[in-house]
Amino acid sequence: MSRVSPAAGAVMAQRSALATAFFTWVMQRQIAGSFNALRIARPGLPELPANTPLVVYSNHPAWWDPALYIVLAGQLFADRDSYGPMDAAALDQYRILRRVGIFGIDTEGYRGAARFLRVAEGLLASPDRMLWVTAQGAFADPRARPLTLRPGLARLLARVPNAVAVPLAIEYPFWQEKQPEALCRFGTPIAANQASAEALTTALTEQMDRLADSAMMRSPDDFDTLIAGRAGVGGVYDLGRRVKAALQGRAFDARHDQTPPR
Repeated sequence: MSRVSPAAGAVMAQRSALATAFFTWVMQRQIAGSFNALRIARPGLPELPANTPLVVYSNHPAWWDPALYIVLAGQLFADRDSYGPMDAAALDQYRILRRVGIFGIDTEGYRGAARFLRVAEGLLASPDRMLWVTAQGAFADPRARPLTLRPGLARLLARVPNAVAVPLAIEYPFWQEKQPEALCRFGTPIAANQASAEALTTALTEQMDRLADSAMMRSPDDFDTLIAGRAGVGGVYDLGRRVKAALQGRAFDARHDQTPPR
């Protein structure tokens, strides 16, 4: 097992379980208020080996990705301590994120890459920790191909041979409601000794393609709903519908799509 580097130790010392729980609650409310729903494509979370450090890596479609990580970590991986890298300049503007396991790196140049490897390797020295990485390194449309991942992820996994990588595809499409959907799809875990740059890219591309197909079908039945947000248009637009429901003696359903589920 790798020795925890002083840099990794400093990141761990700044993380607070209380702050993480509070921030997770805040982000859950933010997602519920800003999205129609947070959904995970079926079959859901894959079976993962126990006592193994995990690296969840995803595409990077929007600003919401770190918030999504925090919520997924809190709801699906509550038994693990989660960490993740962030551009150091951006982190300086949101210092509170250090309390939830976010550490700063210089996204350009050798020194930034070296710090990422040093900190991440130290964090993954324990099997009850996990890392969340936007592997593209910069915002990119989820339908753009070919996919390009930063080389640091494959290098990290080569240094942590007992780790497992888990691809995660993310999209934020609009369906029938006023607010967008937050859609995710987990892929098959990849053992570190098989996690070449090509294998990581291929696995994530496959999950992104499958998620895109599901997103275009616009069927909630293809997903498990992790968080249900507020449906409907709101304001005066829903007033008439509310009055009509009351006159008919039925409960008001704010969903724009009234099609019964399959």
